[in-house]
Amino acid sequence: MTAAQSPLTVHKFVMCFISTPRGARLARRLCGTRLDAWGIPYRSDAHDVVTLVVAELCANAVRHGHVAGRDFHVQLTADPATGTVRIEVSDTCGERLPRIPSTTPQDGDGGRGLLLVEALAERWGCSPRATGGPGKTVWAECAADRATPRDLIT
Repeated sequence: MTAAQSPLTVHKFVMCFISTPRGARLARRLCGTRLDAWGIPYRSDAHDVVTLVVAELCANAVRHGHVAGRDFHVQLTADPATGTVRIEVSDTCGERLPRIPSTTPQDGDGGRGLLLVEALAERWGCSPRATGGPGKTVWAECAADRATPRDLIT
């Protein structure tokens, strides 16, 4: 190994999914599998946090960013040098930007996703799509070493 090469490997997973609830579930499952393969094991706090954030961002892309005939795009990047996992979910609907609601519904099954992302991620935001196409990318960064895996806690 030369002095210019880093011993740390940045891992990246990129895939397009059909903009349906089934596509969002598949994205969550594949991201969870990838995290485990990268050394962020199932049932660890970091794995649970990242997969929950992936699930929320993908569900929002399907629910609020859906454009008929268009897929949504997921990019998951783990950087050992910074100890973070970055989740990027892009859709083709640029008109509806994410925002945390000023009030949360007392009942019902919606309206809390970005509150979870806000609470769990180190930081998150929204930007124009990197490819320059229509739409937006909602991203979040989570600590990869958030806590000790549950099976090591006695």
